Amino acid sequence: MNTNEIRRVVRAILAETNSERFFTRKNMQRVFDVAEAKANELKVGVTMCVADEAGNVRMLYHMPNANMVSRTLAPKKAWSAIAMKEPTKDISADIQPGAPLYEMSGNLAGRLVSFPGGIPLVWNGKIVGAMGISGGLIEQDQLICETAVNAFFKGDKDNG
Repeated sequence: MNTNEIRRVVRAILAETNSERFFTRKNMQRVFDVAEAKANELKVGVTMCVADEAGNVRMLYHMPNANMVSRTLAPKKAWSAIAMKEPTKDISADIQPGAPLYEMSGNLAGRLVSFPGGIPLVWNGKIVGAMGISGGLIEQDQLICETAVNAFFKGDKDNG
């Protein structure tokens, strides 16, 4: 391989692993627009949160008609999906009395959320962040979250 071929291969590998390009304001705003449209279709106000792989909130939006508690729960759902490496809807069974992770929630000072609306963002097999949605019924939160996650990586077509 010559130098140019090596550079091309390195650029291709970096492009595959660089998830930061999805966390642009433009891409996250586009995702929130898609999620808000789904929320409006369902006639529910929600708070939307996208966090990076370290759990840092990268963008948060509280719809005017969302309930107040959703402002607290959406970031917790995103964090929980990252911390547990699974959708929040799958956490509940593991933290019930007698289950392997019983009392996990208490040990995390209430930070862990174990009901639907938080989904990890997985790119090339790696969790790069998570989406958290709160404000509707849990089924609505989950549907809106799935809609947002499906839209998140589509921003790559125009670099976010």
